[in-house]
Amino acid sequence: MEILHEKQCIPCSGSIPPLELPEIMAYKKGISPDWELTHNNTRLRRKLLFEDFREPFHLAIQIGDLAEAQWHHPEIHLGWGHLEIEIWTHKINGLVESDFVFASKVDQLIK
Repeated sequence: MEILHEKQCIPCSGSIPPLELPEIMAYKKGISPDWELTHNNTRLRRKLLFEDFREPFHLAIQIGDLAEAQWHHPEIHLGWGHLEIEIWTHKINGLVESDFVFASKVDQLIK
């Protein structure tokens, strides 16, 4: 499998099926183990803890900039000391390769 963070997200037309669980598990090996599968394996979620508000706020801005550049927009939940990122392809209510590409790019920002 290619290095995910080197790929580009491809906007979903809604005409492709979501990945099956074996494919999801194979792609999951290419991202941080801190990502968890939720909503019956249709979403990726990563929770991060911080010591202040500034650091998660700045990371949320970086993720937002990445989302605009990749045309792939996660849910971001932000508060004092925490940030949660949730990724899935809304048009098909499931996961596709681009969701894992985006997660891998977020992993690079977190490093």
